[in-house]
Order: sequence, then C-alpha cells, then structure tokens
Amino acid sequence: MKDLLSNKIALVTGGSRGLGKNEALKLAELGSDVIITFRSQKEEAQQVVNEIESQGRKALALQLDVSQTDSFDHFFEDLITQLKEKWGKDKFDFLVNNAGIDNSSLFSQFTEKAFDDLYNVHLKGTFFFTQKALAFMNDGGRIINTSTGLARFTIPGYSAYAAMKGAIEVFTRYLAKELGHRSITANVIAPGAIETDFNAPAFHANPQLKDTLAAQTALGRVGMPDDVGGIVAFLCTEHARWINAQRIEASGGMFL
Repeated sequence: MKDLLSNKIALVTGGSRGLGKNEALKLAELGSDVIITFRSQKEEAQQVVNEIESQGRKALALQLDVSQTDSFDHFFEDLITQLKEKWGKDKFDFLVNNAGIDNSSLFSQFTEKAFDDLYNVHLKGTFFFTQKALAFMNDGGRIINTSTGLARFTIPGYSAYAAMKGAIEVFTRYLAKELGHRSITANVIAPGAIETDFNAPAFHANPQLKDTLAAQTALGRVGMPDDVGGIVAFLCTEHARWINAQRIEASGGMFL
C-alpha cells in the first residue's frame, strides 16, 4: 500500500496544519512526494516537511497567500525551479486545494469585508490558482478541492462560508468536464465538523458545541483529521481513477 503513489508529486495548499497537514502526511504514507504551502507559519510547515522526509519521501514547503492572485506567477516560477533542482522534473501530479480561512457571523450582521476575505481565499483564489497550476500538472493527474458539510446542511452563522463552498462544488464539476481530455480527474471532499485549530475558536466560544454536533452525527463524535486525510490520498491512487466530478462528504453522518 505504501508505494501506491511512488514517483508522484503532490501539491497541498495550506499543508502546514490541520486537515492539510494530515492530507500531506497520508499522501506521503502512500509513497508520494509532497510540496506544501503555508501562509505565515514557516516553522510549522518545516515540521511537516521533516515528518514527510522521515518517511523516506521528498518534501518542500513554499510560502503562498491564496488570496493574493497577483503572486501566483512568481509562486509557480519558484515551484518549477524547486522541482527541477530537487526532483529533476518540471511538473507535478496532484493538486489538493485545501487552504482556507474561517469567518462566521449571522447573515444580518455579516460585513462586506468579511465576505470579500472569504471570497478571495475560497473561491477566487482556488479558481485562479488551479488555472495557473494546470500548465505545470501532468496529464492523468488529480485535482481535489475542499468543500464542507455546511453546503448540504445549515448551521446559522455560516451562510457566506457555505456559499463559497457550494460554488467550489459546481466549479469542481466543470473542471472534471473540461479537463477530461487530459485524463485529469476533479473531485471535492466535504468534511463535517473536524476538531482542528481551524474550528478551535468556535469550540472554545461554545463549550457545548462539540457535544451538540456529536449528538447529531451517526457515528457519535466530531471528526478528526485522520478521518479525512486518507480519503484525499485514496483519490490520488489508481484505485480511484474512475471517480470523477464527485462530492464526497466525510462527516460521519451529520444531520441525516
């Protein structure tokens, strides 16, 4: 199993912590080399690189702010330089669009600034980062976008965030259709409530929230990063080559 992705290279945005970190480590477990991006936590990113390299895989961390689309050309110039120096290649195989931010408030109180911040990262950033990445991806590759269970069920306060993710789900289907001629599949994973530092502020602000969500989940608990990362890694294997344009919810059965 550990060599299912040997000789492959994955790019995971936001891979320095949370779900992205777990996804990067799971890809490495299956044999893939991994490039992760981080926005500001360089030391955390280097720790992930060290963990991946301890598994015998090659790894690299590059700084990226997904909301800054005017930085993408420079990012990919740097990426290609690093690919040639470290791997002797000029393309990679898998793109995992994981980077994200959180901002929750009731619809009646949501600000335009907060809306724009979410839009620039989750929708505009993902859209144009993927567009730029295509020139540097091998045919037969994989694109995995990140949605949320909140695009199916509703929890007050997440109207803007869920709307962005709903758009990502539609975007993913279009990617699958338009990239089929290159044998690149595009799927979206939709986690439910996951106990990471991403959701920590919400759990801390409402100590009962985790128990409430667990009670509404068929498997009786909130999720952990390990519940999600392996799915992303599986979607990159040949076993998943016929899965395309699909929304895969990893929520343990929330709000059934």
